Amino acid sequence: MTDQRAATLYRMVLPDHTCPFGVRAKAVLEDNDFAVDDRILRTREEVDSFKEEQGVETTPQVFIDGERIGGSEELESYLAGN
Repeated sequence: MTDQRAATLYRMVLPDHTCPFGVRAKAVLEDNDFAVDDRILRTREEVDSFKEEQGVETTPQVFIDGERIGGSEELESYLAGN
């Protein structure tokens, strides 16, 4: 049995919209045996504040070992190289 690596995922789940890229990123992390700290951004204000704080244009954003990996496509590229 191997130790799980930890990842933090910030993703948008608004009352009228769940970001499909966030769902995809979570599934990719779980499929790659990561323990996911799933941080849900529940309002447009939370999403906008997070993006401003991080200096990013989009959610989701994945962090592994304290390093920002990026969104779901960047995550898949990162995992392909590791």
